[in-house]
Amino acid sequence: MGVVSPAQSVERAQTARKWGSSGLAYLTGLPGGPPDFSRANVLAHAERIAADAATLLTGRAGLLGLTPGGRISASGRTRLLAAADGWCAITLSRPDDVAAIPALLAADEVPEDPWPMLQRWAATRLVAAINERAEPLGLPAAALGEAAAVPPHIRRRGLRGSQRGPVGLLVADLSSMWAGPLCGRLLARAGATVVKVESPARPDGARSGNPAFFDWINSEKLSYCVDFDRDTNELRALLATADVVIDASPPTALARLGPDHIAPRPGRIWLRISGHGERSRRPVCGDDAAVAGGLVGTSTQGPVFCGDAIADPLAGLEASREVAESLRRGGGELIDVSMAAVAATYAALPTGPSVSVYPAAPPPAPPPTRPAAALGADNAAVRRLIAERRCFSC
Repeated sequence: MGVVSPAQSVERAQTARKWGSSGLAYLTGLPGGPPDFSRANVLAHAERIAADAATLLTGRAGLLGLTPGGRISASGRTRLLAAADGWCAITLSRPDDVAAIPALLAADEVPEDPWPMLQRWAATRLVAAINERAEPLGLPAAALGEAAAVPPHIRRRGLRGSQRGPVGLLVADLSSMWAGPLCGRLLARAGATVVKVESPARPDGARSGNPAFFDWINSEKLSYCVDFDRDTNELRALLATADVVIDASPPTALARLGPDHIAPRPGRIWLRISGHGERSRRPVCGDDAAVAGGLVGTSTQGPVFCGDAIADPLAGLEASREVAESLRRGGGELIDVSMAAVAATYAALPTGPSVSVYPAAPPPAPPPTRPAAALGADNAAVRRLIAERRCFSC
């Protein structure tokens, strides 16, 4: 081990202090045990993208008053399970996930609390076999450290435009929940006009959750509600005039409205946020994506969850940076940001001591925001915007 200079000592102390005051140390560790400081460099790296990265990474936990769960995620929906040859994570966040448990376990009946049964089942199986069985059932699952730290996949898609910044951009945000919407929020904060696009049959699932969290992520966006099946021409018109499209759906989900089927526009950026890469259709949530990337804390009893679904906000931050860099290149690109690969990239950062002398406070709630627009509240304004941009380009 090399000699640490006084400047390096000061920098490490500042990094640990920020990790502790952010709430991330508090959220990482066993319940009732010491907070975990081993991943403090994650925040330091994220702050290179956004000065308020600490708030962006812990905002949901602060709003919901979440506490550390160790091998139970802060949200309570994902668990780390010991398998025969390692560790895996399984998420039960939707009714469909719970409904898939009998098929996963090949059991006729599953108790109301399926976790003890899942733990016993996982303990006798290889992590690869667990993933192989969970994927066709649409059940989010991941083996610890299975994902590689690879950069986003970028392909040319159309002509490049002029170099520009985010001010004045029209962004069509088709994503939901956290990672994609956070990217849209950051672009709106930087001066873009962001249109949150939802289907009346399937709006963003975050709308039915904590309203403060939904408002925090989406308050700066226009709300545009359109039927993806019946009103394809209307949706196509928006996508054709947009400068940036944020899409978190599998490639086949919007096959008729993907980048290959929209009228070309010089410089357009199509950003796709996936769980495990653009070729994968595996379902994913922020906590199991973090486990796939190996982004976990440490304890004397094995790995523990790091932060709150940390792959979600990290992917949103990285996606916003990719858009900014693409704009400087003139755009005309299709960019795939994998949540698991982002987690693996942050997991590869140097780790520090798990225990620190610095205090670890619970995550504070972010500053209040105005309410997000009601579903479809800005339909008329968005249609005018589309017409204006069409006329301008004529």
